[in-house]
Amino acid sequence: MTISGVTRCRWAQSDPLLAAYHDAEWGVPERDPRALWEKLMLDGFQAGLAWITILRKRDAFRAAFAGFDPETVAGFGEDDVTAMLANAGIVRSRAKIEATIGNARAYLAMRDAGEDFADFVWRFVDGSPVIGDGEKALTRSPASEALSAALKQRGFKFVGPVIVYAWMQACGLVDDHEACCFRRTTA
Repeated sequence: MTISGVTRCRWAQSDPLLAAYHDAEWGVPERDPRALWEKLMLDGFQAGLAWITILRKRDAFRAAFAGFDPETVAGFGEDDVTAMLANAGIVRSRAKIEATIGNARAYLAMRDAGEDFADFVWRFVDGSPVIGDGEKALTRSPASEALSAALKQRGFKFVGPVIVYAWMQACGLVDDHEACCFRRTTA
């Protein structure tokens, strides 16, 4: 299927917002530590939901989580959690909200220990995107399993290997564009 004269991955064909996200963001290598952390938090919120739901709520998430500034989010307390639970603009899951606050603290602990989040993440793919075969739709990989385990060791939550694999795709650590997609990188 084509929208605007180009062929995209099947998942990006049903909605203009998905198409725009696919064309501009999904699979683009992200190397900014804070942006990587934000995208991981959004992927955690997506667990059990459709990605379009998160995209539609992304601006509200950014407002609720202070632009996903880890320093600010790490300081959130029960009053902030209560306010977010009342915010219909975001996914109102106490576990996911509290995990995001805890994940901000884990992110800062890594930074304070001299461990750059982007360098840490990209080590799991040897610094370069892994190019998928364009045919199989994977949901996890040995790299996502290893990265998930390493994140959990550092105190992160909602970072199972399936969530991490989706995040790796979104952040360009894995290029899983379909063979017919105009954004596909050839190996």
